Amino acid sequence: MRFLKHLGLFVAYGFAGAVLALAVAYVAYLHGRPDLKPWHTVRLAAEFRATDRGRVRTLADYRAVEERVFAELRDAIYPRTAPEDRRLLNRYFTGSLSDPGRYRRDWNRTHELAAPDPRGAVLLLHGLSDSPYSMRPLAERLHAAGYRTLALRLPGHGTAPSGLVHAQWQDWAAATRLGARHLRERIGAERPLYVVGYSTGGALAVEYALARLAGEDLPRVDGLILVSAAIGVSRVAALAVWQARLAAVPGLDKLAWSSIGPEFDPFKYVSFAINAGVQIRALTTEIDARIAALDKGGGVKGMPRVLAFQSAADATIDAGALVRVLLGRLAPEGHELVAFDVNRHAEAAPLLAPGTGENLRRLLAAGPLPYALTVITNRDPHSADTVAQRRAAGATATESEPIGIAWPPDVLSLSHVALPFPPSDPLYGAERPAVPEGIYLGRPELLGERGLLTVPESELVRLRFNPFFAYLERRVLEFVGARRVTRHPR
Repeated sequence: MRFLKHLGLFVAYGFAGAVLALAVAYVAYLHGRPDLKPWHTVRLAAEFRATDRGRVRTLADYRAVEERVFAELRDAIYPRTAPEDRRLLNRYFTGSLSDPGRYRRDWNRTHELAAPDPRGAVLLLHGLSDSPYSMRPLAERLHAAGYRTLALRLPGHGTAPSGLVHAQWQDWAAATRLGARHLRERIGAERPLYVVGYSTGGALAVEYALARLAGEDLPRVDGLILVSAAIGVSRVAALAVWQARLAAVPGLDKLAWSSIGPEFDPFKYVSFAINAGVQIRALTTEIDARIAALDKGGGVKGMPRVLAFQSAADATIDAGALVRVLLGRLAPEGHELVAFDVNRHAEAAPLLAPGTGENLRRLLAAGPLPYALTVITNRDPHSADTVAQRRAAGATATESEPIGIAWPPDVLSLSHVALPFPPSDPLYGAERPAVPEGIYLGRPELLGERGLLTVPESELVRLRFNPFFAYLERRVLEFVGARRVTRHPR
């Protein structure tokens, strides 16, 4: 017995020692990454917080705060850019190819497109580490169709990556509420108000609608359009909170970052703060809990109609959570999922990992669903042409119709970041503009040896535009009751 007791202690101490050694090695690895720059360390104190709601009541107030934040960015970070960082691919070097100031409009800021007699209004919410630039294409198309649009810059975004070290999801939710109230005041009670949410913006749109269902005094929303909505994230994200806490220890400030990279994108952070992952985890947990509280049997009733777009291949979020946490738990009240399958051309099959997109295949083969399901997929295994396979809510039969769009020969799937951008996008699109305003990132062509780059090599193959954007646009315009437009403002 004594031997077994000593053996147990030996094993326990050995396991604890191994865990401690791994933890020390992991901290050493993280701490050995590139040095932090001013845009990682300088906190912009003027930024909006949820606690500011008492004094920041209108969009004009919010934009005044935003103006102070950008003035602080200009005065506190740009002058501290070291000589060795004053390069053509640094957004914090004035005049570089990545400088947002090169563009006719700084799309990092909140922008609103008014209409003299609007059909309604649309609030557009961007994703995590992103900016209103990602909402520009849909905002312009909806505006051209007669809607007043507001693409809101969420707190901590569009300035410096350090903004996401301190932001809380409640700050983003408070800004969302302010934006919705502004639009409702502008269009009145009778006209429709929609919310378009991309990635984390999608989670914020859902949180807003659930809060109103739970009794919070908020303006009515008539529909939600979700694009790559972050309704669920990896379970590993739950561990990020411990890394974020360790980062508070003096000398371990690099632990506040899951990635530290060169900031070459004018409208999206390359570096990613651990706290950003902590906040989206907290937000999705809140959504799950609210749905559970509201579901009295038969699914959550009274939710604004949801039209959700999702790629079967998504390395950023838990794509299955859109069905498991949200759509599958709503009452059948006109909701729909539009899913983009991977390229099923037989010649591409050997390049795809086993099981790729099979969750979507199983969903299409499942029994009746409480929401409509449309899958964009190959017409057959020997064709790049695609069809929309649609099944109505509660139905088992599937109808198929061609959409007039083929897979580009060099594209295997969409990606999390691709969905909101048309192939014509000047920054992330399919072709380099003849006269670019700044850097072009749609098809980066960097050749050399493996292990040479400071950015993950996987980022160079990630699709940044949506070949099926015309279909997405048509469905969005149909959803809000607008006809499709063929000319778009710039």
